[in-house]
This record gives sequence, structure tokens and C-alpha cells, in this order.
Amino acid sequence: MNPTVHTYDAVIVGAGGAGLTAALYASRNVRVAVISKLYPTRSHTGAAQGGIGAALGNVSEDRWEWHAYDTVKGSDYLADQDAVDVLCQEAVDTVIELEHMGLPFDRLPNGRISQRRFGGHTNNETGRPVERACHAADRTGHMILQTLYQQCLKHNVTFFDEYHVVDLIRVGDTIRGVVAVNVATGEFHIFHSKAVMFATGGWGRCWEVTSNAHSLTGDGAAICLRRGVPLQDMEFFQFHPTGIFKLGILITEGVRGEGGVLINNEGERFMEKYAPHIKDLASRDVVSRAIFLEVQAGRGINGRRYVHLDVRPETVNRYFEKEGESRRIDAAYIESKLPDIADFTRTYLGVDPVKEPMPVQPTAHYAMGGIPTDVDGRVVVDPQRTVLPGLYAAGEVACVSVHGANRLGTNSLTDLVVFGRRSGVNMADFCQQSDLLPLPDGAADEVIAEFERLRAGRGDISPYSLREQMQTLMTAKVGVFRVEEPMREAIAELRALRDQYRAGLELDDQGRVFNTDLMEAWELGCLLELAEVTATSAVARQESRGAHAREDFPKRNDEEWLKHTLCYKEGDDYRLDYKPVVIGRYEPKERVY
Repeated sequence: MNPTVHTYDAVIVGAGGAGLTAALYASRNVRVAVISKLYPTRSHTGAAQGGIGAALGNVSEDRWEWHAYDTVKGSDYLADQDAVDVLCQEAVDTVIELEHMGLPFDRLPNGRISQRRFGGHTNNETGRPVERACHAADRTGHMILQTLYQQCLKHNVTFFDEYHVVDLIRVGDTIRGVVAVNVATGEFHIFHSKAVMFATGGWGRCWEVTSNAHSLTGDGAAICLRRGVPLQDMEFFQFHPTGIFKLGILITEGVRGEGGVLINNEGERFMEKYAPHIKDLASRDVVSRAIFLEVQAGRGINGRRYVHLDVRPETVNRYFEKEGESRRIDAAYIESKLPDIADFTRTYLGVDPVKEPMPVQPTAHYAMGGIPTDVDGRVVVDPQRTVLPGLYAAGEVACVSVHGANRLGTNSLTDLVVFGRRSGVNMADFCQQSDLLPLPDGAADEVIAEFERLRAGRGDISPYSLREQMQTLMTAKVGVFRVEEPMREAIAELRALRDQYRAGLELDDQGRVFNTDLMEAWELGCLLELAEVTATSAVARQESRGAHAREDFPKRNDEEWLKHTLCYKEGDDYRLDYKPVVIGRYEPKERVY
């Protein structure tokens, strides 16, 4: 095969919120191509529901420093505080800029952007919940995605839709571009560039129950890992407490922000036990573990593995009155503030949330770890934070680190646009000061050979069966709660699955045109690697912190483990290293909710 070669200054892989923001800013000064395996408006940013965090103070007093403290506290003190300051300071201007681009935020009667409560967001002086989540009903991510895509079209950004990037061209410490497959034709293309940015999202499909779309298979992280870039803090994967039972489809934290409460089989609002001050609006790791423990104690609804999320007006108003709050809600309020959630539960469960409680369970939701970067999106490759020139990452695939061990709700969308913008600006500056280096001979040969191996496979197991085994294994042994021996078993079993993958898969389609069987087989290879990196990083961290809960090491251990994990791929094995956390104003202390 002779791949078609395209030449650009900068290539951005992924067309979600981070990729589109970076493209919008970079394209003002350099030639940019955005490559996406999906049509851009199908990117997973569109699934984000409840809000984007920014301390606007439109409803009640708020400050960016309070937002920063809540972010650090939510991270269980593993976030780098210099990066957190950037996130929270720039969030305010970024949200206002989105508004000026035309994003249709909900409005208060005075015309300002409406804000709602979200888990872990507080007034740091009173400890009471604060309204910090700027929202467009419960479709905030969808509105951000649409707004950014329209702006990119307006500014003539070049898109290659349904081109699947499968390799990074790296020569020594230089970046020369990427290799992609045109999904429609099966043909390979080389995108020759001065700089490359990955904005490819997460890898929730490693687990059985997830809020992530079928397409979130960790491509960007796996590609960089194979090309000598370590992955940081991979043991920390957030389980959102309220996924639709069995399906994993997200029920936004905005439901609890509007007053919804979690109820067990005995009719108890059980979060009063686990987080007596902030209750249902505690951070996600705390609430997920509380649900797990209630189910484990036999207090799941009718003995099953879920609890109820109750947003019925009569329930919510009863608790408002009990807590001395003056506000009240009615059915029309729920329909206007949470229209998609109402539609989801009616469609998938046959449950009307205005009249019935919703069955929910923790669902694999968000990767706190990923490709390590600095605050300008530049990829760093060692504990000394050495920059790999020309390589960038932003969004969920990146680890800045502002989320640490547990992401604060609303900060995913804030992360996308704040660091997407900074990455785009810095990437354009880099390209203006750099020369286009020549492509190496046979730049695409290795990945083409891998695809031909997959296509020619005559194994006796399908990629779908292998993927299902991996997901069941990860859910059972590297899930909400973790113990050393089961995790070691998971690593051995994942290696056995990887051996089966290499031995050859049974593909129904050996063709080239729209061969989704082949593309999903390649994606499975990414998932298997990331699952093993996650388990390897997790078994080494002998403490409980944020989303990483060890039953055999139940306490946080700052003396030994206040550090970031770096995992390198070396042949068929993985090597761990560590780097210090950047501490600023907030010294680690016990989290109290």
C-alpha cells in the first residue's frame, strides 16, 4: 500500500470539546487539520449533561479560589495545584467567551447565566453547597459541542471526518505526524505535520457498565504509550454514582443539584450517614462507594444491585422543608431543568421521574489519568517533566493533572475548553517557530502490517467475545473496591487475553470498505493494553485515595503515596515510575463532607 500524504502545520486528533477548541485557536495562525473517527457532533462531549464549572457568582457568592480548593479537595490532594489555579481562574473568562460565541445557557430573571449546585462545590467559609455549574438544561455538553463546531466551520477549519488515527510518527524526540485509516475505503493516509495533538477521550469501555459511548476505546492513550510516552495515574478511574441500572447511561449530578436524593430499600436517605454535611452532593467517589456499601449490606432495592434516585417534587420538597430551605419545585420545573433525563428514564426504563424514583448504580465514567502534559498541553515524558516537542494532548485523554484521584463534577467540560484553548495557542506558536521535518521511510509500514495481521486472522474467538471477557474481569477485580490478590489475578488473565488477541481473531469481514469489524478489533488491542496498565498501576498503589479504594489498604498514605504514577511500556512489560505532586496553598488533610 502507498498511503496518501497530506501536509499541515498542526494535526488535531479528535473533534470533541478539547479538539475543537484547540482547532479554533490554532487555526487563526497556522494550517490545521482535525481528524476524527466520528462526525464531530457525535463526539462524546455531547453526552455531558449537568453543567460547566465556573465561579461566576451569579446566584450566590463565589470565588475562583473556592473552586480551586474544592477541586484539590475532590482530587484527594493528588491534583497539581498550579494547574488547578489555571483551570479555575481561566474558567470564568472561558465560560463568558462561550456565551459570546452563542452558547444558549439557561438564564436567570436578571439575564445572567443560570447556575446550579453540583457535588463537592461549596462556599469554603460556610461549608454549604454553592451554585457553580453553568448549564443549558441538561444538555450542556451538547450545546458546547455544537457551538464550537459552528465556530470552527465559520473559521474554515479543515476536517477529515471518519478517518481513524492508528499511529503516531515519532522519530527520536521529534514528531512528524500521524497515520490514519479512511473508514469508508480502508485506505491508509499519512498526515505530515510539525505538531500533533491528541484529544481522543477516555476508555470506559474497559468495564462492563459504563456511561461511555461505544467509541471510547482509548486510542490516543494507547498510541502514545506504544510510542514511548508514559501514562500517568492510570489507577484512578472514576465511577459515577448514578448510572441507569444495567445500562450505565448517565443520570447527571444535576438531578441531585436540583434537590434529588438517594434512597435505599429501607426508605432511608443514606448519604446522611456517609456525608452528614453535604449529603447527596458529596464528591463522586464518596457517593459511589456509599451506594456499593448499601448494596453490599443488603439494602439495595428489593435485594438487587441498585438504589433509588428520587427527584419527585413531593420527596424533594419534604427534604427542602426539613433543611430550612425556602425553595420548592414542581413537575414543570423538573421537565424544564432535566428534559433529557426525563426522556432517558421514560425511554429506557419505563420510569417517569416526576412520579417514580429512578434505579441507579455506579457506572465507569471518567479517566483521571492519561497522557501527562503541562498547563499548555505539551506532553511531558519523565518525572522531571521533560517536554516532547511537538506533541500535545488535552481533554480526558490528557492528565494535566487537575483531577488527581477523583474529578470534581463539571470540571471535565471546564478542562476541555480551558486547556483546549491553551493547547491550541501554544501549538500554533510552536508551529510558527519550527520547520517541517521529513517523513521517515516506511512511516506507515508497521501499522499497516498490524492491520493485515488482524484481517488475515483465522482464530477461534471473536473480538466481541474477548472484549466481553475483559470487561467482566475489570468490573469484578479492578472496580469500585480493590484488593491485591484479585488485581494480580486480573493482570495474569489480561495477559492471557492479550495472547489470544495476538494469536488471531475470528473476523466476520475481511474486506476494506467500512470494515467496522476490523476497526473494532484494532480498538480492542488498545483497550486490552489500557486495562493492563490500569491494573498494574493500581496493584502497586498500596493506599486508598479518591477513586482508588483498596480494602486491604483502607487509609490514604500521604507519606509514601502523595505522588503521581507513570507507567511505561517496555516490550511486552510495563515499568512504573513516580513524580511528585505540586502542592500550593492547600496542604493535604482529611476530606470531610
